[in-house]
Amino acid sequence: MAAAGAPDGMEEPGMDTEAETVAAEEPARPLNCMEAEAAAGAATEDSCAARGSLQPAPAQPPGDPAAQASVSNGEDAGGGAGRELVDLKIIWNKTKHDVKFPLDSTGSELKQKIHSITGLPPAMQKVMYKGLVPEDKTLREIKVTSGAKIMVVGSTINDVLAVNTPKDAAQQDAKAEESKKEPLCRQKQHRKVLDKGKPEDVMPSVKGAQERLPTVPLSGMYNKSGGKVRLTFKLEQDQLWIGTKERTEKLPMGSIKNVVSEPIEGHEDYHMMAFQLGPTEASYYWVYWVPTQYVDAIKDTVLGKWQYF
Repeated sequence: MAAAGAPDGMEEPGMDTEAETVAAEEPARPLNCMEAEAAAGAATEDSCAARGSLQPAPAQPPGDPAAQASVSNGEDAGGGAGRELVDLKIIWNKTKHDVKFPLDSTGSELKQKIHSITGLPPAMQKVMYKGLVPEDKTLREIKVTSGAKIMVVGSTINDVLAVNTPKDAAQQDAKAEESKKEPLCRQKQHRKVLDKGKPEDVMPSVKGAQERLPTVPLSGMYNKSGGKVRLTFKLEQDQLWIGTKERTEKLPMGSIKNVVSEPIEGHEDYHMMAFQLGPTEASYYWVYWVPTQYVDAIKDTVLGKWQYF
């Protein structure tokens, strides 16, 4: 008698398992050419996509603002990062230059900055702030404040040689003549002034010292007629003002050919000094009882250290 089979539409238990086993054991059928090419193309696309996801982000182009943001926010080349700056007005040849400069930089470094602005060689510069600016001192040491005016006087090498060659010869001749004569303070024309004695209101002297020009006029001195005279150095105008009771002469410093001086016998802490305003001795303007500590500063300010004499 035959066993009863499963009803129509129902599978007997174990049929799925047997089918899966048969499928697993059945060897894979070889792919034809078209199927192989399709499979290879799909694998290539998957590989490219994977490599693309691992590539780094593209570099910013050189001109891209984002790439340069950190540069534009930094200091200028050679800048003063971490250094205190002051605002300076550098005036040369009637032209003003607004500059920020480190307060702890020296006068020598300031000359280099002026050279970069004006093209004027440091050796040809006369830099003034309440007198000549010392090359070995910092702006802080000479008490430069923000907004200060720095006066610069100087010319190119060619200009100096063209102007000063005849001046040099005149000065050397004058020095040679002076060496042949007796001391100035013993000459009759000077004795009549010196015999009046030291003025009571003359400025105090410091023998053996060298100081910068004071911020006030040098006063209490005599001129060759025995009248009182004062010297005012107008650095911002590059002028020397010689003032008396009657008048004030305003002389461009460039017009003064030479400055000579000699200690006064018996009062070596004071000098007699002459400003040469023309080509001969007759043009000397004499001033008596100049405090010795200011003599070198006066010569440097009027003539400049770069002069060749």
